[in-house]
Amino acid sequence: MQDLSDGVARFRREVFPAKAELFARLAGTHRPTTLFIGCSDARVVPELITQSEPGELFVVRTAGNLVPAYAPGPDGVTASIEYAVAVLGVTGIVVCGHSACGAMTALAEGTDLGAAPSVAGWLRHADASVARTAGAGPDRVSALVRENVRAQLANLATHPSVARAQAAGTLTLRGWVYDIRSGAVAEIGPVADRRAAPTPRTA
Repeated sequence: MQDLSDGVARFRREVFPAKAELFARLAGTHRPTTLFIGCSDARVVPELITQSEPGELFVVRTAGNLVPAYAPGPDGVTASIEYAVAVLGVTGIVVCGHSACGAMTALAEGTDLGAAPSVAGWLRHADASVARTAGAGPDRVSALVRENVRAQLANLATHPSVARAQAAGTLTLRGWVYDIRSGAVAEIGPVADRRAAPTPRTA
C-alpha cells in the first residue's frame, strides 16, 4: 500500500499541476466518447494502450473481458453499458481481449476451477467460444482469445440500448486483441467476418 500512497503523492506533485486545466474542466463535465470493455488483467491498461486523456474513455473491466448477453434484472455490466450508451451517449464501444489471458488459458486447458466457483460460473459466458475452438490445436489459447472477442461483440448487440443506438447509426462496435509482448493491437471482425483488419492506432 505504501507504493500506492507514494504514487498518489507523485501524482499530486508532478502530474496534476500539468493537467490542472483539464481536471478543472472535467470536474463539471463527463463526456467520454468510447466505452472500453477490457479484461481485469493488471497488464492491460486501456488509457495507456490508447494514449487517452482522463475523461475520454468509460471503462468496464471484467475477468476475460466477458459481456453477458442481456437479461432483465440488476447487473453491474449491463448497467454500465446502458449508462455509457443511453446516458453518456458514447459513439463507440471497444471489446478488447489480450494475449496470455488467464481466463481464456484456464478454459482452453480445462483447468479445474473447483476452488473458485464464482470464477467458474462467470466463465460460462465463454462457453460458446470454447465450443467453437475445440479443434484449434496447440494455438487454442490465441484462437479462443479472438473467438471470445467476437462472441462478446455479439452479446453486446443483445443489449437494448446498444441495439437502439446501432439501429440509429450512432454507435460503432469494434473488437481488438492486444498483444502484451509486442504492444500490437489487432482488430477482430464480428462472427460473420473472420478476417483481421489493419492494426488501429487509437480508440
